[in-house]
Amino acid sequence: METRQENSRVAFKNALIDLAQENKNCVLVCSDTILVVKAGDFEKRFPERFIDVGISEQSAVDVSAGLASCGLIPFFVTYSGFITMRACEQVRSFVAYPNLNVKFIGANGGMASGEREGVSHQFFEDIGILRTFPNMTICVPSNAEQVKDAVNEVAKVKGPCFIRIGSGRDSVCDIPGQTAFQLGKAQIIKENGTDVALFAMGFILPRVMEACEELKAEGINATVVEVSTIKPLDVETIAKVCNKTKAVVTIEDHQVNGALGSAVAEVIAEHAPARLKRIGLQDVFPESGMPDELLDKYKIAVIDIKEAAKNVIANK
Repeated sequence: METRQENSRVAFKNALIDLAQENKNCVLVCSDTILVVKAGDFEKRFPERFIDVGISEQSAVDVSAGLASCGLIPFFVTYSGFITMRACEQVRSFVAYPNLNVKFIGANGGMASGEREGVSHQFFEDIGILRTFPNMTICVPSNAEQVKDAVNEVAKVKGPCFIRIGSGRDSVCDIPGQTAFQLGKAQIIKENGTDVALFAMGFILPRVMEACEELKAEGINATVVEVSTIKPLDVETIAKVCNKTKAVVTIEDHQVNGALGSAVAEVIAEHAPARLKRIGLQDVFPESGMPDELLDKYKIAVIDIKEAAKNVIANK
């Protein structure tokens, strides 16, 4: 399967410009991150709706909370970990707790997104942290078009939302049958059979599709499910697939605890008993480097996905 690169950061910026043209309440908040999403176009078009607080993420969250309390729709964009860790208390206490209408856009989501800035800008704990916050909607698109759709969808939600985007050089592939992003819906994008289910989150999807194709060539028929909304989770679809296959692999560019793997494990435990193997960072801090090399080194390679699939099938 051929892959290419897209810029999810620019996709966000373009989507927000389109949204702001229709909705005068949309505001962009940055913390010295205008260059991160190349948001100069937004600032020129809507200078009265652009706020840059400088390198002060906690203040940016507080400002966003204030804007939301006045009926505006602030989109605060910075690196994912600076939202979920540096400003974690502010997100929890001043946005999630009062259920304010703030939209968070986290760039460099995942280990494979930090090749330019290194380990200080690679974030693979973000989803796990936010899943514990009541009222929080969490979206993990897998391509630029889905980022645009996610921006429009979260704008309709009354309450805090988080969209995880990538590095600006995000690996994507054309998948026949893949439909537009739908908030709260998991999507079955490949259904070769019911030997095993492969659940994927985010820009790692091309590797999962490649593994699915190679498994089919070996006589193993997999179903691939894209989970682009982690919260609220599409429990119904996930449970249905798990019940059919009884063998499940989750694949994510995130710590193996807390995000997609944990969410699917919870569904299996409560609704659909099945064998499960979680592919992701195995409770380690990875080094920095080029995306493909990092994913291979930390056992998130195509061969690792295939081996996990064979293992859970053998242990049904």
